[in-house]
Formats: sequence, C-alpha cells, structure tokens
Amino acid sequence: MFAARTTGRALRALAPLPQLALAASAPGSAAVVCNPGYLPVRCSSQSRRRRAQGHTNTVINFVPQQEAWVVERFGKFETILEPGLRMLWPFIDTIKYVHTLKELVIEIPSQSGITRDNVTLHLDGVIYMKVEDPYEASYGVEDPEYAVSQLAQTTMRSELGQLTLDAVFKERAQLNTNIVEAINYAAEPWGITCLRCEIKDISLPDKVIEDMQRQVSAERRKRASVLESEGSRESAINVAEGAKRAEVLASEAEQQRQVNQALGEASAIRAKAEATAEAIRVVASAIEDAGGSEAVALRVADNYIEAFGNIAKEGTTLLLPADVSNPASMIATALSIYEKSNK
Repeated sequence: MFAARTTGRALRALAPLPQLALAASAPGSAAVVCNPGYLPVRCSSQSRRRRAQGHTNTVINFVPQQEAWVVERFGKFETILEPGLRMLWPFIDTIKYVHTLKELVIEIPSQSGITRDNVTLHLDGVIYMKVEDPYEASYGVEDPEYAVSQLAQTTMRSELGQLTLDAVFKERAQLNTNIVEAINYAAEPWGITCLRCEIKDISLPDKVIEDMQRQVSAERRKRASVLESEGSRESAINVAEGAKRAEVLASEAEQQRQVNQALGEASAIRAKAEATAEAIRVVASAIEDAGGSEAVALRVADNYIEAFGNIAKEGTTLLLPADVSNPASMIATALSIYEKSNK
C-alpha cells in the first residue's frame, strides 16, 4: 500500500513535467521514472547498460514505443515487456536489459587490409543493424553492438583479401553484400539482423595512387592510338570501296552504252533494209507499168554517166571507154548491162 501510494503521488507530481525523473530521497521509497518521449536512435554498449540499470521497477511501468524491456525474476528470465502500461511485482522483478527496436548505426573504424595482389588499403564503413529477438540479444552475447562491429572488421579484411585492387572498386556492392551475409550468418544466435553495410571511404597509399594515374594515362594513350589506327584503316577501306564502286559503275555504264549503241545500229540497219526493200518493191511495180522499162533504161544511163563524172573528180587515174566521144554508144552499153542483169 505504501508503495502504491508513493507511486500515485509521484505520478501526479510528474504530470506537468513528463520529461523529468524523480527518485524518492528516503531510503526504501520507490523510484519512479516517467519518460515516454525518450526514443533513442543509436547508442553505444555502455549507454545501453546505463539505461538498463537506470530503469527501476516502479510496479506501474510505462514502456516507450520501439523498446523492449527484459525482466528477470529472482535472477532468472521472466518476460519481455512491450510498449505500453505494464505492471511488475516490486522487489522480485528486475528490469535487466533495455533494447531499442529501431535501426542502429554502427560505425566501423578505419582499418588496413591487404588485397590479393598485395596492395595495402585503408577503409572504413557503417553498418545498419536491428534487434529482432531481445531475449537472444540479452543472453546470446555479452555486447551485441561490439560483437557485430568486430565481426564486420574481420569479415571486411577477409573479403578484401579475396579481391584484387581493381576488383575492389568494381565489385564494391558485392563486397557490401558479402559482409552483410557473413554478419547475419554469425549473428543469428544473437537475435540481431544486419540490414545493410556500406563502405564509406577507401584510402590508397600515395605510391599506388601515382601508379594508378600512370596506368590510366597509358591506357588512354593506348585507346587513342587504337582509335587512330582504326580510323586510318576505316578510311583506307572506304577509299578502296569507293574506287571499286566507281569502277563497277563505270564498267556498267560503258556496257550499257555499247548495248544501246548496238541496239541503235541494229534498228538503223533494220530501218534502212526495210526502206530499201520498200523502194525496190516500188521500182519493180513501176517497171511493170507501161513505159517503165524505158524509164529505167534512161535512169541507168544517167547513173552510168554520173559515175564516170565522179571518178574523174575523186581519182587521178581515169579509165575511159574507147568510144567515149560517142554518147549514144555509152548509153547503148549501159542499156545492154541493164538488160543482162535483168535476165
């Protein structure tokens, strides 16, 4: 009854000041802690132990949101108090551990590691973890945060030793994933889950940085030379392809010209032959008419005399008939030639 009355008076006194803690000054009086707005985000192991020791059983207890209180009775685990109003037996029940159920951020201090190609690196990181089982986190390991931090450091060095220097930068995400898997495998009996691991900074020795810069410069010069040679090769190929295409087009054009010329000549010969045949048919038809033979004979004689005239114009040697002075004889000769060819 005394404890209950003391608790009630203390709660009424603390009503205007919810963020303060009041402890009875008289020996044996109950201590009351009322701080519902206290929501820690991250804490070290020492602060966690201090908070567990500072939470005294006041019979009527207020458990803040996202916290779990581990209660022991006569030194043995009894229960885990969830957020809200909770009643405990005085003197026999003890609040032994207090765990926050929020994500905890643990920084991994800078440490050195050796890669597979014997390069010393200095790297640090940060781990995001969460308490999943307050019972295992209380009794599975003495200091969960410190254990996870040490496990992360050893795992980081182990994973770093399996990678080369170039692979460390290329497979940074895979390195983080491997560290998380290793931590979760080892921390499963501790009731802790590692959510993420991020490597913040990777420091290299100055000599290694200079070598990497020279390597980058050499690689760029190599790419420039390769690109220049490939450009020259492509240019030569394009020039050769252009010349080849030009020759092909020129030959095709010449072939087409010759075909067109042959077709034109054939068409001209055909047209001339058809015209000649038509002229012969007309002449033959005219010969069959009355007086046609005499007209043809006169035409032949005229052509005969004209041919002798052309010979005299074009050549220096002239062959004349014996009776060239007799035109009638020449006409008679031409007519006889026509009659013989007509038979």
